[in-house]
Amino acid sequence: MLSSYFAPQTRVLCHYQTTLMTVEFGDPPDMNAPLPRDPLIQQTIAYARSMQRAKQIALSRRSVLAGAGMGLGALALAACSTGPRPAPKAAVDSSASDKSLVWDNWPAYIDEDDDGNYPTLIGFEEQTGISVTYNVAVDDNNSYYGKVKDQLALGQDIGADAVCLTEWMVSRLIRKGYVQELDAANIPNKKNVLPSLANPDFDPGRNRSLPWQGGFAGICWNKERLPKGLRSVEDLWKPELKGRVGVLSEMRDTIGVIMQSQGVDVSSNWTEGQFMDAVDLFRKQVDDGQVRNIKGNAYLNDLQNEDTLAAICWSGDITLINAEAGDKWEFILPDSGGTLWNDTFVVPMGSTRKANAEALMNYYYEPEVAAEVAAWVNYITPVVGAREAMESIDPELANNQLIFPDEKTLEQAHVFRTLTAEEEKTLGTEFQKVLLGI
Repeated sequence: MLSSYFAPQTRVLCHYQTTLMTVEFGDPPDMNAPLPRDPLIQQTIAYARSMQRAKQIALSRRSVLAGAGMGLGALALAACSTGPRPAPKAAVDSSASDKSLVWDNWPAYIDEDDDGNYPTLIGFEEQTGISVTYNVAVDDNNSYYGKVKDQLALGQDIGADAVCLTEWMVSRLIRKGYVQELDAANIPNKKNVLPSLANPDFDPGRNRSLPWQGGFAGICWNKERLPKGLRSVEDLWKPELKGRVGVLSEMRDTIGVIMQSQGVDVSSNWTEGQFMDAVDLFRKQVDDGQVRNIKGNAYLNDLQNEDTLAAICWSGDITLINAEAGDKWEFILPDSGGTLWNDTFVVPMGSTRKANAEALMNYYYEPEVAAEVAAWVNYITPVVGAREAMESIDPELANNQLIFPDEKTLEQAHVFRTLTAEEEKTLGTEFQKVLLGI
């Protein structure tokens, strides 16, 4: 009788325990799940949250379980115990008999015509006979990872054969053994990858990943509402912008841009104290109501409906909304500098269509195809020869610093250095605390 009563409640408490554990260890929390109906567990969670907000205890597995007493706590711990998992193994590839694939990507990240079709993707399907389901499925690295991490850990199919995530997340996936090794023979155009991107520390030789597009994080503003414009990150904190500022939910971009404004080169060997200085400033702006929203790609909606008038943002997005809604916004790298990042192809361990995904990568590393995509998305293309190909598409874009940045522009942006696993846990937790208001 006891076990039958606690079974459903334990599953829900286990979910919340897992949620809180992922915060502690650097993985993103899923805070959208409904609270359990059982009043005891509701009170337990509410108690833990209230105590944390009162700064009396840390919100953790321990604080949640303490309110329920040792009996329920022990039961939940037992129910959540899974033991060590074996390393996932790559799925058997069935590409030879299954001419299809699923590609998960970010919004506004591939060329699109007026009818909502993707011209280069249609070209790939015609050229290879492989049909593609293209999903706009990534709004934020953490939220996407939160949806698929359990399947990744088990080597199961996550419903996508090719995924484009930012390199810091790709570094995590490679470290955990969640992505398949690529067959270079299936990607001869890999030779076209920019030399500066060919040997990252997390994947020397690009054996498990290949860049898709890159870009800058900087600041932007509504030119009609703020005609004097902005020059620095400090301008975002001016009193007249209180409650009208948006920032990105990507830690390395928001905190990276703030760290740069505090004189810290984010590509250098900075300290945890320097990181926390930026987090403290960020928390103050959130607590004081200066920052209205913290979002992934959805921050564009806030700019368009004028919920926010200025933001820490991504470069190509501003070009896109200017094209869609009039030339109303301006993007710059602030005086102190911005961040530089790359989103990157990987094939999850559970994919059974790796060769099809490799054919897709090879196609998009044709310079002419890469230039066609870059002309629409206005992000930095990683493909050698794309600039020359752009000359025949749009000569003006061939000189666009947001697509083909020169050395002077690149000096204003810095790649957030790769974190160790321990740093990712510790620093990621501190950032998530601000997002969760704890």
